[in-house]
Amino acid sequence: MAVWAGGAALARRSANWRSNVSIKSVWSPFANRQISQLSGGQQQRVFLARALVQQAQIYFMDEPFAGVDAATETAIVELLRELKAQGKTVIVVHHDLETVKEYFDWVVMLNMRVIAHGPAGETFTSTNLQKAYGGRLTLLSAVADEIMSDGGRRAQFERAKK
Repeated sequence: MAVWAGGAALARRSANWRSNVSIKSVWSPFANRQISQLSGGQQQRVFLARALVQQAQIYFMDEPFAGVDAATETAIVELLRELKAQGKTVIVVHHDLETVKEYFDWVVMLNMRVIAHGPAGETFTSTNLQKAYGGRLTLLSAVADEIMSDGGRRAQFERAKK
């Protein structure tokens, strides 16, 4: 039986880190539970907390918002912003096109090769989305047009209404 042995050890390792409060908010509700007892979103939060206590200069995250609720996604975005403010580099694999420009300031668009890279506002364009997704862009074009027209605020409003 696998047990996440993070509670006390995690608290000790992060005791002197200035983002201690943020880390505790991510992991503390789950500190005394086995990892197998956590939902996918809860596991995602625990894995994020484990990465954060390493105090690395660069973090690689593969879909950190996958399987989490809106409140957890917001908490993760705030943690990523804190890391940036501390001079850390965070590289994130992310496929939710509606939130790219809101969450990230630099984008690398890939499809078997680098399609485009640069500041999100200059790089995340309909033209580059077309290059990345080719003819499969019908729905994505509508999303991109909406994002480009109002910064995605209308899409966020529509999501919030549901």
